[in-house]
Amino acid sequence: MSARPDTRLPDLLGIELPVIQAPMAGYTTPAMVIAASEAGGLGSLPGALLSIDAMNEALARIRAGTRKPINLNFFAHTAPEPDPAGQMAWRSRLAPYHVELGLDPAAPVPAAGRAPFDAAYCGVVEAWRPEVVSFHFGLPAPDLLARVKRTGAKVIASATTVAEARWLAAHGADAVIAMGFEAGGHRGNFLGDDMATQVGTFSLVPQVVDAIALPVIAAGGIADPRGVRAAFALGASAVQVGTAYLRTPEAQVTALHLEALKSARDDSTALTNVFTGRPARGIVNRLMREIGPLSDVAPGFPTAGGALVPLRAVAEPAGNAGFSNLWAGQSVALAREMSTAALTRSLGDAGLAAA
Repeated sequence: MSARPDTRLPDLLGIELPVIQAPMAGYTTPAMVIAASEAGGLGSLPGALLSIDAMNEALARIRAGTRKPINLNFFAHTAPEPDPAGQMAWRSRLAPYHVELGLDPAAPVPAAGRAPFDAAYCGVVEAWRPEVVSFHFGLPAPDLLARVKRTGAKVIASATTVAEARWLAAHGADAVIAMGFEAGGHRGNFLGDDMATQVGTFSLVPQVVDAIALPVIAAGGIADPRGVRAAFALGASAVQVGTAYLRTPEAQVTALHLEALKSARDDSTALTNVFTGRPARGIVNRLMREIGPLSDVAPGFPTAGGALVPLRAVAEPAGNAGFSNLWAGQSVALAREMSTAALTRSLGDAGLAAA
């Protein structure tokens, strides 16, 4: 590892501050992206929950608000094969909750959707030409990745192990996000699924820095300037921060989720697969305690979520967050209420000082 902080990433991405506002599907708004980019960081729009029309609409709003670099983020997972038996077992496990809330356990439920990157999404990239395109769960097929690169976009992607970082470096990434075990939301793992061996941020970052020649972005457990300084001391070239942005007024967060964020402690989160079928870190609630947090019955990502939609529709209006995914990282208690712009500048100034 170099004795001097790596400062390549801001130049690579064309940003002033070494801070990436994490793309948080369902929570990030165009206003957040605009504010983060205008403040000098990299605003990120998550695409996994957006239709093509909704993505185009969001990008139109963003480009009307800023001409500075932005990141368009996608999931690169493979959709699971149909599993009727698995779905029946999952719905049977959830049936008592449906009955408790006055719902018919046998009633049809909506399909749960987090769409993987495909030709249609690639067309959006080609039309809007964002400066950065990021991926979660690996990288898309080589032909799609080549199309993205032909737009001039820089490609970054998440790694949760050194092996994944090496794989990304060998398959076309321009920079790698070293995503520690502390991070909120979905784990970015794609070469293995053993959660017991996932690595913490401040162990992972220097090992990834030593393993690859690309700039490394630290993610997970970073919510204030102290975390930024620590990441830079270990060789990171930038940080990606998510949970802290959930406390900004630009975030789209339910009142129940916001209250959970405000009252969370250091031990309030856990990894769970019961909301989507894939491990993700969130604030512990009833569903996680009673059938998880990691359940062998939960069907493949993202199909587990469909049967939870009716439960949330009844529970949330009654002030019950027991069936809602309350994504947050382990440093949630360090987050403070402030604007996206102020948070970006605070984190970015710490990075510049460390560099």
